[in-house]
Amino acid sequence: MTQIYSLNRIKAALRTIDPVPLIEQGFVDYTKGRVVVPPVGEMIFEDPPGDVHIKYGYIKGDAVYVIKIASGFYQDAKSGLVQSNGLMLVFSQKTGEPESILLDEGLLTNIRTAAAGAVAAKYLAPGKVNRIGILGAGTQGRVQLQYLKHVVDCDDVIVWGIHQKELDAYLQDMASFGFRIETTLDASEVAATCNLIVTATPSTEPLLKAGQIRQGTHITAVGSDTPEKNELHPEILQKADLVVADSVSQCLLRGEIHQAIRAGCLDRETIVELGSVIEDAQNQRTSESQITVADLTGVAVQDIQISKAVCEALRSAARRRV
Repeated sequence: MTQIYSLNRIKAALRTIDPVPLIEQGFVDYTKGRVVVPPVGEMIFEDPPGDVHIKYGYIKGDAVYVIKIASGFYQDAKSGLVQSNGLMLVFSQKTGEPESILLDEGLLTNIRTAAAGAVAAKYLAPGKVNRIGILGAGTQGRVQLQYLKHVVDCDDVIVWGIHQKELDAYLQDMASFGFRIETTLDASEVAATCNLIVTATPSTEPLLKAGQIRQGTHITAVGSDTPEKNELHPEILQKADLVVADSVSQCLLRGEIHQAIRAGCLDRETIVELGSVIEDAQNQRTSESQITVADLTGVAVQDIQISKAVCEALRSAARRRV
């Protein structure tokens, strides 16, 4: 019988899970060819602006396959609605039967994306992070910072947003996490003072330019997950000593790498996949002066890993109640 799980039950299950090592292993499996991930399905809407992604796949020899539907409608916040939504569908890889429906309302996508940001920082951020910069004061700008706490010893943060109201809400929501947070409406202040930057916006115009990026900076770009979005000027990737993709094939079609190649600023042969960075120290940062960029467009293996873990936690909780 198919089990349907509500958001509240999923939240309870997440309290027993550390997604960072799960996502890390997923990237390794993906790079080693153990994961089947078809091309992303997506719908782009203009009025109102929004997008829907359909990501799906399976790990070879595993028990399940997963289909994830996630949406982002960026004007919903003006009506008091959440900007992201979605669900995950878990099927038996042996019979095709639907096993679980996770009505997570986009939560698992947000968590697995933040966990991927933590993985990127773990292997690519400078050894001494002086200040963390977050571009984007929305949900992802919050969870990225929360998960960086797992891998980076730094509590000094500056956050950029498009208006002061959202920045004030960000400060209020993040007050209990132990960070010293400054806010700004000027993105250049982030580049000028930080050596670890996370971009988490739906921008279609670059927010940072190459001349603003200091030596020794690592940037994790997570907002640009369609062919149209673009948070970093392509010359930033041209300037970088190391450019990393969560999925090379996917980043050739969307994200910052796609934009840089289209602009003639990046050679696809120089791109390293995140799974290779995790597995081989030679592919990681080799000096404190290097500029590194991780382009995270979101890979279905992340959805597979987190949905499997949540389903197992939910089943374990049900067994304890019997």
